[in-house]
This record gives sequence, C-alpha cells and structure tokens, in this order.
Amino acid sequence: MTRLSEGPTVEVSTSIDAPIDTVWELICDINLSSRFQDEFQEATWLDEDAPRLGARFVGRNAIGDRRWETISTIVGYDPPALFQWAVNDVDNPVAIWTFRSAERPGGTLLTYHRVVGRGPSGLTALIDKYPDREEEFIARRDEQHRTHMQAVVDGVKRLAEGR
Repeated sequence: MTRLSEGPTVEVSTSIDAPIDTVWELICDINLSSRFQDEFQEATWLDEDAPRLGARFVGRNAIGDRRWETISTIVGYDPPALFQWAVNDVDNPVAIWTFRSAERPGGTLLTYHRVVGRGPSGLTALIDKYPDREEEFIARRDEQHRTHMQAVVDGVKRLAEGR
C-alpha cells in the first residue's frame, strides 16, 4: 500500500499502429479525456498560443453530484514526445499528469502517467479527516484513475488507428 507522502503513481501504456505525429495531435487536445471517461468533463484554455509550456487551462470534473474545477499549468512540453501538466499549484500540485509518446517500429508507444502530489484536494481532505484510512483512500483513487487512464489510451489507439 502507498501513502500520500510517497507520491502515489499510476501508469498505463499501449502500442498504437499510427505515426507519432498523429498520436501527438490527439494527446495535446485538453478535452481528449472527456471523450473516454466520465470524471473529467471538459477544459478551456486560459492563455493564448496554447498548447505551450506555461499555458494554463481550467478543467471541470464531476463524480456523482460532486463537481469541481481545477487550474492546470503545462509544465512539460516537448512535441511530439511529452505533454505534462500540474494541477492547481505548480509548486505543490494536486497531481502531475503526463503523456509520453515514443516511436517504435510500425507506430507509437503511448504512456499515460499520474503522480499524486500533496496539494489540497478531495483526497487530502479525506485523509485529514480519517488518517487511519489513508492507504484505503489512495488505493481506491489509484484504481479509479487507472480505469480512466486505460480508457483514454485505448481511445487514443482507436482514434489514431482509424485515421
């Protein structure tokens, strides 16, 4: 089991039979995830000339009746290999999300990675309220994210291979 202080991590990957530029075009669309899972609802760029390093976007999320917004900042941007954003505070993020793509024979390897930070969130509020259940809460959140992240990379694969 993992504790928040250890930076809980989830990572999923898939091989895509499409060029890396095709995959890049999909993964740097900040609304991509909303097409394949239901927690992340939508996003809107706050800065011009996005996507780019330092650009920000507002994300809208929901689980059941609970709705919330976040402000994310692009902290890694290296086309066509890296697209990464920190949620809320860059120095103390709720999470850092990363897409990495690498050319491979016949296509692209796409990896989607998430590490939870210690920034204030629904998860940190639960842990503060019930510290003896920290590992349970993190395991549940990791599994939710793993399911969503796999749906996203599978969706990117379908879209990219269908072009």
